[in-house]
Amino acid sequence: MRFLLTLLIPLTALADVRTFSLQDLLAAALAQNPEVVLSRLEEEKSNDDIVLARDPFHPKLVVGSGLAKNFGFPMSIEGSAPSVIQAKAIASIFDRPQSYRVEAAKEHKKISTFDTQSKRDEITHRAASLYLDALRLNQALRVLRSQVENLTVVEASVRTRVDEGRDLSIDAKRANLRLLQARQRVRTFETEIHNAEVGMAAIAGLGVNDLVRPKDQELQIPTMHLDTEESAIEAALAASNEIKKLETGLVAKGWEVKASKAANLPKIDLVAQYGLFAKFNNYEDYFRNFQRHNGILGVSVQLPILTGSAARAMASQGNIEISRLRLQMSSARNRISSEVRRAWQDVDRAQTSSELSLLELDLQREEVTRILALIGEGKATQKQLEEMRYLENEKWISMFDSRFMLERAKLDLLRQTGTLVAQLRP
Repeated sequence: MRFLLTLLIPLTALADVRTFSLQDLLAAALAQNPEVVLSRLEEEKSNDDIVLARDPFHPKLVVGSGLAKNFGFPMSIEGSAPSVIQAKAIASIFDRPQSYRVEAAKEHKKISTFDTQSKRDEITHRAASLYLDALRLNQALRVLRSQVENLTVVEASVRTRVDEGRDLSIDAKRANLRLLQARQRVRTFETEIHNAEVGMAAIAGLGVNDLVRPKDQELQIPTMHLDTEESAIEAALAASNEIKKLETGLVAKGWEVKASKAANLPKIDLVAQYGLFAKFNNYEDYFRNFQRHNGILGVSVQLPILTGSAARAMASQGNIEISRLRLQMSSARNRISSEVRRAWQDVDRAQTSSELSLLELDLQREEVTRILALIGEGKATQKQLEEMRYLENEKWISMFDSRFMLERAKLDLLRQTGTLVAQLRP
């Protein structure tokens, strides 16, 4: 451990240390965290998927030339008579399978939006958890460092009393053990704080050598404005991006199944063509009338007769997928209800634990005050005071831990009910 700390010291010296409030950390994370950025890119890609699906219904115009010198009868070039200038236009005006694919693409766009929202919730939860953990560790570290100072004095005092014959040698060993244990805890907490600062920098999308330190000394997660456990479950089910994603997936698969079943419907395209002819192509020799400007406007109708078995197989696969999504949605609703119920109970237990730890700390501080008064009356020893102060420091650390567990439980409940981002961001 000591070797690890010697490595961390120069790394910290080279790092760019930034002090963030929780809102600063969340703003940075939601703006530049790589996972959030990637999810937004996927969302933008889904917009292009809609454009691609709609493309057949947008007119296409191609202008070019079929210029050629023919000998004898004017034969066609790529299906068109030789022309100085030619233009072709086409657009679908009735294509039911493609229309259904457009609707499916719109639903997939919604799914990508829900994915982005889920990723934002996840990153917000991770960032806030790291921030709370860093605050707890820093608060406990201050107590531990004070404890090390006190135990150093105590260990020296006990050693003196042992030398004078007033204490046993085992008391010196016990005092030295407590001092070494406290120093070890300080080193452990310093390492954990460094890891939390590295984690916050990473989640904020900062550089590999950057560190983020919490600005706030105290932080309380907002309490959810719901009165009962059942109302929390209802709110979670209504806000769940997972359920919304599954519901939208059902709709999208429904459109895809319709597209497969519509494979035998006719397809109608609007077509137009223009050609500028030249006399050197011998049109006058083979046709009764010659005119330079020629055009055609009409529709192309395609009526599938034999569509094969692929469309039926795709429709069958789509129906199977719909059944699977329905089962997943039912399972998700049950799981979310159970998780919210557990999170609600965790908040209750953490609240009770926090109150108990605060009461225990108050009682221990009163005990220290009582021992000090007894020492003044000559009815207590310095050894008893040292023991009481040691226990007081332990109660402080226990209180910090229980408070962290409460804030963490509230954080989990807010995430479950879909209100985390709105509650934490200014």
